[in-house]
Amino acid sequence: MKLLLKFNLIFLLVFLVGLAGASLVARNMLQTAAKEEVADRARLLIEKANAVSTYTADQIRPLLETQMKYSFLPQSVPAYSSAEVLAALQKTYPEYGFKSAMLNPTNPRDRAVEWEEDVVNKFRSSPDLKEFVGQRETPTGTALYVARPIRIGNAACLSCHSTPSAAPKTLVDHYGPSNGFGWKLNEVLGAQVVSVPMSVPMRRADEALMVVAGVLAAVFVLIGAALNFMLYKLVIQPVSRLSAIADKVSLGEDAPQFELQSKDEIGVLSESFGRMRKSLDQAMKMLDA
Repeated sequence: MKLLLKFNLIFLLVFLVGLAGASLVARNMLQTAAKEEVADRARLLIEKANAVSTYTADQIRPLLETQMKYSFLPQSVPAYSSAEVLAALQKTYPEYGFKSAMLNPTNPRDRAVEWEEDVVNKFRSSPDLKEFVGQRETPTGTALYVARPIRIGNAACLSCHSTPSAAPKTLVDHYGPSNGFGWKLNEVLGAQVVSVPMSVPMRRADEALMVVAGVLAAVFVLIGAALNFMLYKLVIQPVSRLSAIADKVSLGEDAPQFELQSKDEIGVLSESFGRMRKSLDQAMKMLDA
């Protein structure tokens, strides 16, 4: 097997191992970055929902207090307002989802489904847990969700959710006496859950990985071409010439002098071969004499 072929086989093996390792590391980094990007979007939606809730509680609800004595207005409920705003956003981005998932909600649309109940129970079993990030499969693909616990920290809020008799009559007339009561202060009652699709960020991560792999492959090819050229010019070509001359000398044929103006190992080899050739010529002359 030729030296150049051996070199290229070894280089190809190193290239494949290096490319696989680098691609694996880059893939993990890009996917982690994509997941962080998705999680940040979900957190932004939660903060938006909380901002709407705060605005409703501080500025809208006080304006509706008089009307609430005669007719219950869901628009005065902070959680209702945030759900409506995010629902409007969902019409443009149907893959995005937001829900105040409750175990015992006043509004039936907020009742937690099975997987949301698991999230709420996780917060119940871990009181110190402030946020939970997970993934689930949806009809449109994999979605990442960020969940935060819902607790009642203000005792005044329990006036509407302790017992039906203590709640405003208009609220009971609107939703009935069966749901949204028996809540306790600082108890985990549900979870804010925002789902964000991962398909686009992950596709971008895969595209970026292909670019990285392509760049690495191009760099390896350039390095391989440069090393092949250097190996041929500095090693293979001089050694081939020296080998051809050695063959002629061994057969007693006239052969040109091999001179290589170099101080590297090939240059040292050529000098050694020149001295050996002179010694051989002198020995042959002595035998002829």
